[in-house]
Amino acid sequence: MSSTSQQVRHRLSKHVRTLSSTPFKQWPKKMIECDGDYRKQSHLEDYIGGPLYAHQSTLPRLPVPTLEDTIERFLPSALPLAKSNEEKISLKLACDRFPVEASKLQQRLVQRRNSEMADSSWLQSWWNQLGYLRVRDTAVINVSYFFQFSDDPTAKKNVTRGASILFAIAEFRRLICSGQFPQETMSKKKTALCSAAFKYMFHACRIPQRTQDSYRIYDPSQFSHAVVARKGHFFTVELSDQRGEPVSMEDLQDSLSRVIELADNSDPAIEFGILTSNNRDSWADARKILLEVGGVAMEHALEKLESGAVLLCLDEERPVSRQQFSEILLHGGSNSSANRWFDKSIQVICTENGKAGLMGEHSMMDGMPVVALADHICNTSYTKACFRSSTMKGNNQVDNIFSSVQLNLQTHHILSHVADARRFLDDWKGKHELSVQSFQGYGSNFIKKAGFSPDAFVQIAMQLATFRLWGEQGGTYEATQTRAFLHGRTETTRAVSPENEAFVKVMGLSVSHSENEAVLDEQKIKLAKAVQAHVKYIGYAAKGLGVDRHLLGLSLLVTDDEKAPALYSDPVFARSKTWRVSTSNLTHPKLDNWGYGEVTPNGVGLSYSIHPNHCIFSITSLKEHNWAEKLSHFLEEALLEIQTLVQIQTPKSKL
Repeated sequence: MSSTSQQVRHRLSKHVRTLSSTPFKQWPKKMIECDGDYRKQSHLEDYIGGPLYAHQSTLPRLPVPTLEDTIERFLPSALPLAKSNEEKISLKLACDRFPVEASKLQQRLVQRRNSEMADSSWLQSWWNQLGYLRVRDTAVINVSYFFQFSDDPTAKKNVTRGASILFAIAEFRRLICSGQFPQETMSKKKTALCSAAFKYMFHACRIPQRTQDSYRIYDPSQFSHAVVARKGHFFTVELSDQRGEPVSMEDLQDSLSRVIELADNSDPAIEFGILTSNNRDSWADARKILLEVGGVAMEHALEKLESGAVLLCLDEERPVSRQQFSEILLHGGSNSSANRWFDKSIQVICTENGKAGLMGEHSMMDGMPVVALADHICNTSYTKACFRSSTMKGNNQVDNIFSSVQLNLQTHHILSHVADARRFLDDWKGKHELSVQSFQGYGSNFIKKAGFSPDAFVQIAMQLATFRLWGEQGGTYEATQTRAFLHGRTETTRAVSPENEAFVKVMGLSVSHSENEAVLDEQKIKLAKAVQAHVKYIGYAAKGLGVDRHLLGLSLLVTDDEKAPALYSDPVFARSKTWRVSTSNLTHPKLDNWGYGEVTPNGVGLSYSIHPNHCIFSITSLKEHNWAEKLSHFLEEALLEIQTLVQIQTPKSKL
């Protein structure tokens, strides 16, 4: 991400300087409700226009791989997870039969791509709805992710840091909402990336509903405020003027100081924010009661909260370590969960001592588009924001969003819903553990010098670490971006392979310190082959030719009166797509850490960043397993052991 962040920074600085009074175009409706199908909001891209959406119409569409290619890639990724020869034989037979058994499903999927979804991705509505909006579990830990920003040495208090962040957000919002932000590209070929997700960045909020949630996005020409939370109270503050320009830093600081004064001198708030942490159906029921009891005043209050550009959470915390702050960012930590609205697309968290980060709601937008926003925030210090700020005084009115409705709710069922949500979240947080590994031994510089891909190298180290944790390999998911395709999001890079199975087994369940030249040569050869195999799979996944999205699409087309291909009921198939290790690499020079929760109760979440001279890992798991700290140890051990292996010079044979 380092080179990418430099490109983003150059483009941003250029456009921040040169973009003049370009007002936002007023949308036909002030609010659009989304059901997870990107096509239904694509008209906004043409309406808004600008460089951000200039290449949308020319982006290729996600391909449908052939059945033969998918099975050829799938089988090697699953075989190492078989527990017996009988399971291997059964899996191979199921794979042999799959192209015939799935032929009608393949025809239907190709037909879906070429007809019903001819103007989109055949996957996207399924993915957005089944993977997110229809999931009834809580979004906390399960869905949301966090970024931890590097400290700003010029802003060591919440008001100064919060103001500079809001200022940077206002600048970035103007570029995005006017369409003037350049469409993102990747690689030396400058391949254009899909910009659809940017519509769900600002003035956006997930809305709980029974069965399937929706997403609301609001017209930025009609809403210019941000929401600020303090002690469970929610306030509106002006973010931008009528031209979309940031209000002055003086006004922002005055507004945040006023928020703190009001919240700190008010009676304890009814913890409406905690309602958003409950399972989706319970939250949907509570929201319905809120509207029934609160009437028009509550409807207007919720609209103010949902339509805010972002939510800034001013927490009463003073974290020092990555570990402490990561827990606050992941779920609110011990004291700040009520100071959240977990459905907001972007929440920025700022503590008393100026530490800051963000939480992203994942349903309609992955983390990569948000990196550009984070980059601009991190590179807008308090000093720079003051330098770029207008000196004009404006409207710095601060309003408590729920002040007009709270008194009418005391005698109704809302408090019991709040209490239920509080009990649920406390229990949910208490079941989890998080460990941060700051590995200072080496980073991408050493790995590149040794002739390896940094990402693949670290993935192999993670395979060795989890092998030693469990005594076996587990299904491993690495998120690979597919935004080179229209409405693309991600594909799975399967990290388990025969090559890394061979490597972890030759390395063993503990450090051997072997001095046998033949053993060392074998370990080096198998390391190289494992890294090469991972790089090869990433290449397929980035081209939309991984196996998991294809197999999912086929399975969704089985009708009620049909028998699914035998592969779908194979135990090794199920094991191979149970993501015991959910991984993702996001590296940025000014992100100190990032993370998310595990995706299966019997697994770990393992986010990582590979910097030039160090690596950061964030590990999440259920506390009952006691895995997080152990895996942190095994990661460090594996990375150091592989470094030693790479550095050992074994004599060459004279034969």
